[in-house]
Amino acid sequence: MAQVQRMSKLMVKTLRDDPADAETLSHKLLVRAGYVRRNAAGIWTWLPLGKKVLDNITRVVREEMDAIGAQEVLLPALLPKEAYEASGRWEEYGDLLFRLKDRKGADYLLGPTHEEIFTQTVKDQCSSYKDLPVMLYQIQTKYRDEARPRSGVLRGREFQMKDSYSFDTTDEGLAESYALHRAAYIKIFTRLGLDHRIVSAVSGAMGGSASEEFLAPAAAGEDTFADCPNCDYAANTEAVTFKAAVAAAEAPGAVEELDTPDTPTIETLAAHLGVPASATLKNLLVKIDGEIVAIGVPGDREVDLGKLEEQLAPAVVELVTAEDFEGRPDLVRGYVGPQGLDKVRYIADPRIAAGTSWITGANKEGKHAKNVVAGRDFEVDDYLDVVVVEAGDPCPNCGTGLTLDRAIEIGHIFQLGRKYADTFQLDVLGQQGKPVRVTMGSYGIGVSRAVAALAEQTADDKGLAWPKEIAPADVHVVAAGKALQTELALDVSEKLGAAGVRVLVDDRPGVSPGVKFTDAELIGVPQILVAGRRSSEGVLELKDRRTGEREELTVEEAIARLVG
Repeated sequence: MAQVQRMSKLMVKTLRDDPADAETLSHKLLVRAGYVRRNAAGIWTWLPLGKKVLDNITRVVREEMDAIGAQEVLLPALLPKEAYEASGRWEEYGDLLFRLKDRKGADYLLGPTHEEIFTQTVKDQCSSYKDLPVMLYQIQTKYRDEARPRSGVLRGREFQMKDSYSFDTTDEGLAESYALHRAAYIKIFTRLGLDHRIVSAVSGAMGGSASEEFLAPAAAGEDTFADCPNCDYAANTEAVTFKAAVAAAEAPGAVEELDTPDTPTIETLAAHLGVPASATLKNLLVKIDGEIVAIGVPGDREVDLGKLEEQLAPAVVELVTAEDFEGRPDLVRGYVGPQGLDKVRYIADPRIAAGTSWITGANKEGKHAKNVVAGRDFEVDDYLDVVVVEAGDPCPNCGTGLTLDRAIEIGHIFQLGRKYADTFQLDVLGQQGKPVRVTMGSYGIGVSRAVAALAEQTADDKGLAWPKEIAPADVHVVAAGKALQTELALDVSEKLGAAGVRVLVDDRPGVSPGVKFTDAELIGVPQILVAGRRSSEGVLELKDRRTGEREELTVEEAIARLVG
């Protein structure tokens, strides 16, 4: 028997107008439909309808994790500093960590993610290769002190997450655990009704090697991913790579200094010389852990600072300021060129390949130089893909122009390798009687974020429109006014509940049919069953919330349709 929830007794307050601070569709509708309420910036209360949706998503995640043999645990959210200090993440996470002290002055944090604690747990519980492989997971509240929490539950400072971890004795075993999680994630997001893409990603502060993201395309997404229309390539723009440029067939002449007054920008330089910006070399100065470094990219491209930070994590990347030029006569603001920068590390985009020729700064005020050749006139210390990816850039696999789309990150899987096992000396006794270092995987799903992602993908101009698997009810029964309609609505609701159908019935007295219909569409249960003008004949109207299709059915027909 399923629950029959009467709206006359349900704590729900719908709103006609959007919240003043809401920017995204999910933020507006989840508040208006009475699913969540804001307590403070990035902190939300899940009201009864919202908690039902959250629990349904949690149920699907739990079922699919159990299906691959993962075991559920629950670790503390309040964690001691020492474990994160040992891994370096006490410092790496910076201001994102919620830090606190107990009454004795000991340092603690609210967990943003639990690699360290899971590693310590397995070290305590597993001593032999016979204890492995093992996969553990938890569904728990996480905390990150976001600088700008926004978009409702999409980016909060407190959020629900499923994080799981695999522990194997071999790299082949890790690959198998990774594949199991990848397949489980596909099943989870398919069951949830989320349109999703699997894309290559970077590991960032998590560490490790192989990394993939599960993205839900949506206009409100904060991630941008590149997709190839010709092959199966897809990647977060921070993970897109490009091939090195091919040098010109004929070697250019010697470096020639040009008089270019008042041209400190690529735009002014290109206009002055009458050349395309792509013929120039842009040199952006940044500080990496306090050291000034030059980043070279073609003049028609921009440096993606987020991508640079991901590539160099955990190093801190900052733009230089006017003060950084003081006492550095080798750095001429607006006229920097890589030739002669002996005291500055030079990182370049792959397009700045050996043999390519450029127009760039001459390291003199009002002067530029042409025929400056990479590998002849300057050396590149490191090559990194750090440009902002643009639509039409060539696919790294087949060369077709890439398309760009916005998306919400709903899952991320990593092959961590032995980073945390090395930190905590996680060894087990191997088959040969010698210690074997364990290798790990880390796999996350944003459970509360999935609620917002589904709202973004499935809502329409009338309100939410949940997939059946995660909706707060299977059918929303509406009593359109009079006592007869209410009696019929309650009667059919009880029969549906007895047959195992989850029912939300609007039996609120004194509420007009128009308001009830509007709320039914706003709340977004998949089927709406109306006891209306033909109630005296025992005839109901069944409406599909998503398609808007309607049909009149007898009570028996309606029950048979909804139960089936």
